[in-house]
Amino acid sequence: MNSTMPGVLPGQERQASRSLSRPIQARIDLMALRHNFGVARRHAGSARIWAVIKANAYGHGQWQVARALADLADGFALLEVETAVALRQAGYAQPILLLEGFFAATDVPLLASHRLTPALHCPEQLAMLEAAATRPQQVYVKLNTGMNRLGFRPEALGGVLECLRRLGIRAVTLMSHFADADGGRGIAAQLDCFSALASGTGLPFSLANSAALLRYPETRGDWVRPGIMLYGSSPFADLPASHFDLRPVMHLESRLIAIQTLGPGERVGYGGLFAAAGPMRIGIVACGYADGYPRHAPTGTPIAVAGKPSRVLGRVSMDMLACDLSGIDAASVGSPVTLWGVGEGGVVDADQVAAAAGTLSYELFCALAPRVPLRWD
Repeated sequence: MNSTMPGVLPGQERQASRSLSRPIQARIDLMALRHNFGVARRHAGSARIWAVIKANAYGHGQWQVARALADLADGFALLEVETAVALRQAGYAQPILLLEGFFAATDVPLLASHRLTPALHCPEQLAMLEAAATRPQQVYVKLNTGMNRLGFRPEALGGVLECLRRLGIRAVTLMSHFADADGGRGIAAQLDCFSALASGTGLPFSLANSAALLRYPETRGDWVRPGIMLYGSSPFADLPASHFDLRPVMHLESRLIAIQTLGPGERVGYGGLFAAAGPMRIGIVACGYADGYPRHAPTGTPIAVAGKPSRVLGRVSMDMLACDLSGIDAASVGSPVTLWGVGEGGVVDADQVAAAAGTLSYELFCALAPRVPLRWD
């Protein structure tokens, strides 16, 4: 990265430099992000890559992530028209794909003036395009091949393409989204449906999310759309990120703020969900569900303290959680704690934390609270 790259607009990032005495912070490793993009590039073959930076780049800071990938990504994919316009104003020249298209007729002139590519998925959007005085020159047409969220039904494709031709929009790419590329049902039925629709149109297409990109090379097409893999997590429950040479990007760290010694039968936290079987030391960590840590993470959820593996004990509170210090004799108030990622406290796989809490690493990253300072390395 160099000084000629597009910048970050003032006020568009949480500043890591703000002074907070509470020890929790999230470090964002931008070199790991760039490494993971390289993994996506190797899997993409000749396809171009949309770097998906929606949801504040999955909680990692969309402006810093965009800058880190400015010399690598062929384009950026996100949701909000306002964010896309701000990227243009900050100097980003790559194509920008709006994954849900546009939401109001007033958005349409912005698409044309800022060279934005909307994903069209419903007749109402076509009607807004028809009524507009100026229109985008490039669009994606999203097809519903079985996920049943967004997209035109298969039988509507001919009419949609005819409408776009009539409006003078000739740069058209077809797209769809897989419901189970990371699961047992796979992609066969949806891919067959899409292939039957796309056959004979001669149009470029975009299908592959992270899971499809890593598992199904036949879905590469002309553009791929990696998301979670860029941020260092595996899209598969049965394969760790390290299997694909992916590196964690977000490292959530804190410190012990208190230590308690329990006797046999004494309980921990709200509801007393954990009871000590015998004498034991526990640590209290400055991290809770108001920081974005999952409240439903049960006893046994992995954590690391002072360089050694540990586990969460009892119910997570708003601002604190308890952890097991058995066998970690060196732990004291101020000892480093890793909630997920790699830090002074040790190494904790975010996917394992998510699995223990019955969720996905996507949710962990996106749920990081605004009060947690971000630091980009």
